[in-house]
Amino acid sequence: MNCIRLDRRSLSLLLMALLLAGGRTSLMAQVLGVTAVAFSPDGQTIASGSTDATVRLWKARDGTLLRTLTGHASKVNSVVFSPDGQTMASGSDDNTIKLWKAKDGTLLRTLTGHTSEVAALAYSPDGYMIASGSWDNTIKLWKAGDGALLRTLTGHGSGVTSLAFSPDSQTIASGSADNTLKLWRASHWTSDHTFFGRVTSVAFSPDGQTLASGSDNNINLWKAGEGDNPHTLTGHTSGVSSVAFSPDGHTIASGSWDRTVKLWNVSHRTLLFALTGHTDMVLSVAFSPDGQAIASGSADNTIKLWKASDGTLLRTLTNPDQ
Repeated sequence: MNCIRLDRRSLSLLLMALLLAGGRTSLMAQVLGVTAVAFSPDGQTIASGSTDATVRLWKARDGTLLRTLTGHASKVNSVVFSPDGQTMASGSDDNTIKLWKAKDGTLLRTLTGHTSEVAALAYSPDGYMIASGSWDNTIKLWKAGDGALLRTLTGHGSGVTSLAFSPDSQTIASGSADNTLKLWRASHWTSDHTFFGRVTSVAFSPDGQTLASGSDNNINLWKAGEGDNPHTLTGHTSGVSSVAFSPDGHTIASGSWDRTVKLWNVSHRTLLFALTGHTDMVLSVAFSPDGQAIASGSADNTIKLWKASDGTLLRTLTNPDQ
């Protein structure tokens, strides 16, 4: 068995995950796994990031592995497609963001500037910029076309672990290990609203009126820019690692360290389905652009595709042996 060396921050994150998972998750499951999933805008391709420092592209229709992208030196934490589907970005523990040609996996450029792990990425819906969140406590905004650094946003007191743009590209929501969720406005790129509470993942509703954030065992629904009294969805038994709205805004998917994916009715704030089958923590969830399928990535080294209407398991994609 190979010896695996973890740096201080990775070890800290591992221990936090183990504690939040009730101490039941094995060390081996933590050093293997699918950390991020994203659908291409046309719904034909799924991108996944892994702890083996690769990005993989899969055919959504039948689960065929199309290609494996190498170049990162450490774990890939986030993968996102550009709105036009031509480019894909990946963020890694090697402190970099890489931009790839989605069609054939060609590496276009590497963005450097963060001084610690890149934990989160988001493309603006207008396609103009990429936001990156890092354990150096900053958010960097990059010009998507040429990778130029536009500005650096400071204000969080710990790592920025989740990012989301509003549908109009005018606001960024950032979740941090400092237990805050901040809103940053494009007019001045300063934070003009802060929500307090543990935040592990953030997502805007398609109409931009609601923010969903993952928390310890819950999902909080906030009125964007208003108040600090969220509606709370309860049902998970361990930390919520990822949240995503359906394209029509009627449903939220949540992935958790309790190994489940849950689907929630937004209007009634009720649980629709609990999807079981993963054998380790669920680390990422994403809806297909047509809203008919959900992808979930897990520390069990698989991606599962589920039918959104009833929670039926459609297929399981398994990473090659790492």
